[in-house]
Amino acid sequence: MTVERTAAYQRASRTLMASVVPTSAAMASGFAAAAVLAKEITDSETLAGVAAAMMQVGSVAMTVPLARRMARLGRRRGLVAGWSIGTVGATLAFLAAVADFYPLLVVGIIGIGAGNATNLAARFASADLAPDDRRARAIGMLVWSTTFGAALGPTIALGPASAVAEFFGLPELSGPYLLGMVLFVIGLMVTHVWLRPDPLEVLGTVGQAAARPAPLRVVGRRIATVPAARLAVIAMLTGQAVMVGVMTMTPLHMDNGDHHLRVIGWVISVHVIGMFAFSPIVGWLVDRIGPYLMVGLGGVILCIGAETAAHNSAEDSAGMFAGLLLVGLGWSFGLIAGSALLTSAFPVAQRVEMQGGADLLMTGGGAVAGLSSGVAMEHFGFHSLSHWAGLSALLLVAAAAAAWYAARQEQEKPVSYRGAG
Repeated sequence: MTVERTAAYQRASRTLMASVVPTSAAMASGFAAAAVLAKEITDSETLAGVAAAMMQVGSVAMTVPLARRMARLGRRRGLVAGWSIGTVGATLAFLAAVADFYPLLVVGIIGIGAGNATNLAARFASADLAPDDRRARAIGMLVWSTTFGAALGPTIALGPASAVAEFFGLPELSGPYLLGMVLFVIGLMVTHVWLRPDPLEVLGTVGQAAARPAPLRVVGRRIATVPAARLAVIAMLTGQAVMVGVMTMTPLHMDNGDHHLRVIGWVISVHVIGMFAFSPIVGWLVDRIGPYLMVGLGGVILCIGAETAAHNSAEDSAGMFAGLLLVGLGWSFGLIAGSALLTSAFPVAQRVEMQGGADLLMTGGGAVAGLSSGVAMEHFGFHSLSHWAGLSALLLVAAAAAAWYAARQEQEKPVSYRGAG
């Protein structure tokens, strides 16, 4: 790397890490309150699950437009636009809590989901200028930086922020969304001011996709025909679906056991710690031992975590703390290994669109899991939901083993993602 590129990489890394701390807190605080607020308004677990799942729907809707905007105008302008939509979403959700109006809450959570898609896109921005042998660590460090915001967000939102809202005569659950409005603005301003030079401008790819962005079917075909990209998407999609399915219904399961909002917030915070806090170690392991083993291990950890939660009664919390921590950790394995593998699978000029397509599939899987989780819980209960989510995570073990075997057959290194595809 040249001195200029190294300086740009370090500046971009610091800026992105500073940006995702408040925006991840905004997203996590909004999600933590969504299901409980929706149930208060509608008295329906199914509609509560639908409202919480709108976070994933918003992510799905934003993923491809966000990637295309970044390819055309650069990472900075794409990130600012995404977090601006998140700010509008938090504002609408706040108004929904005040007005006790469910449809407005649904629209607001969709907007917050757009902010969540932007947080996901930031991990790829952190890897744009990273050396090839440190790409997973760059992604891991960016994901790790979200720990502070995402872990503290639910605790602050369902504790001090709710108390402040009550103090001013507002509904208790309007507090998390008032907090989210402020935090999204802080994150987008940090990016707007300091993400210069833009990483894609340094790579010289800005505007290359402006004339004719690849159709989604082309993006999907490219991903499906490149073995490394295929495994990457399976890892990210399965991890997202299992994680969202279990996490979405956890607040309702604990609320049914008469747990205080603060305890529910702590469980979600511990879950978020599992998702993000160990990311630098996970990234280092991916760079050292490769993605195949890490994806397989992620599937095993996801399964154990979901089963732990499944065998915990609504009145107890210890199993929920342990289970949700492991579910978050298993998700981290799949996300970081898959993201690094995907980034290395395509040339620089194609990466942004392929990353957008992969995130579309990942968030789409999460949206389906979130939307179906409320129905599954209402008809079969949280225990069955979590149990079957855990069993489905074992798909990652089979997918990783098949990819490792195919790599050996082609005389590729099974413990390195470099040069894959």
